[in-house]
Amino acid sequence: MSNKPDDHQKEPPTTGHSWDGIEEYDNPMPRWWLWTFYATIVWAILYTIAYPAWPLIKGATPGLLGYSTRAEVAQEIALFEAANAELDTQLASADLTTLPENEELYSYAVSGGAAVFRTWCAQCHGSGAAGAVGYPNLLDNAWLWGGSIEDIRHTIAHGIRNENDPDARWSEMTAFDEILSDEEIASVVQYVMSLSGTETDATLVAAGEPVYLDNCAACHMEDGTGDIYGGAPNLTDAIWLYGGDAASIEETVRYSRFGVMPSWIDRLSEADVAAVATYVHQLGGGE
Repeated sequence: MSNKPDDHQKEPPTTGHSWDGIEEYDNPMPRWWLWTFYATIVWAILYTIAYPAWPLIKGATPGLLGYSTRAEVAQEIALFEAANAELDTQLASADLTTLPENEELYSYAVSGGAAVFRTWCAQCHGSGAAGAVGYPNLLDNAWLWGGSIEDIRHTIAHGIRNENDPDARWSEMTAFDEILSDEEIASVVQYVMSLSGTETDATLVAAGEPVYLDNCAACHMEDGTGDIYGGAPNLTDAIWLYGGDAASIEETVRYSRFGVMPSWIDRLSEADVAAVATYVHQLGGGE
């Protein structure tokens, strides 16, 4: 009878790692797992050969099958554009003031305009069109350059204060930092705040009135109601694009503001411009 231990009863080798006296066995991986792993490697190599995969300096390898997700999306877009071509043609030339009379076309314009808005406008005006500091709220009735549907259409098409479109809306406020003294600026800020009923320093308000009349009334009118078609905001309605506190108004008076909106007539179709104008107008703030 041999005292030699049976090889089958030997413990497998260890990895050499030990934690609190517990050693880790170096068992071989299961065969099924290894073959599955090798299959995934082969599959990955074949996939990178068949489909676009490897990035190049300008693009990527096209793959033997020539598949393109961009081309697939383009085909889908072309399909829907063809289906909506007749409605787009009608919308591009429609009188937007009477558009609600055509229920089908109006519904199409509102739905399409919502999609255009979420794609191109929501980044600045917010997904709900309530705006933010420096970006107008499109839900209220405070409109520069007019809030009728045709006014809105023109603003969208040509933008505001952009140099690329000769038909862009344009206004420019003077920066008074080097024109008025600190005392005059402080007083006119208080006077402007008083126009909207905001709590102010009465002494500075009295001193600020002549400063306002001499320097601001030409654009904002003597009563502060502004000139919407000249791009001069109404100062009496407590609606402030850049903030209505004293510090924000002082910064506006000192350094002016010059917000720019791009023109969209070269980026969107006539139908898309008409659609998004219709959508914005029906949100509730349009005239």
